[in-house]
Amino acid sequence: MGDTGSMDSGQLLYILSRLSLSAVASFFAIMLWARTRDAAWMLMIIGVIMAYAGTVYAILNSFGIAPLPLVSQMLPNLSIVFFIAAFVVMVVRKYRAGA
Repeated sequence: MGDTGSMDSGQLLYILSRLSLSAVASFFAIMLWARTRDAAWMLMIIGVIMAYAGTVYAILNSFGIAPLPLVSQMLPNLSIVFFIAAFVVMVVRKYRAGA
């Protein structure tokens, strides 16, 4: 049995890759936010930022820094809610354009 307080290299690589990729996606999302006024794109951007917040919170939670049960349940789902809303806006827009 290993020490539960230590982190192996696989976990560290996962955390670092997840954090860095989420940060890059959020950076580009924020850059796009300044250039767009489209509702669907804005919802996608907010979803990406919420996903990054969820990643940061999950990492903090795994270290025992931010144990808020309600937040840990809401953040992963909140990004998906924004993605769904963006897709709904696009579908409604496409159906209205076709009619």
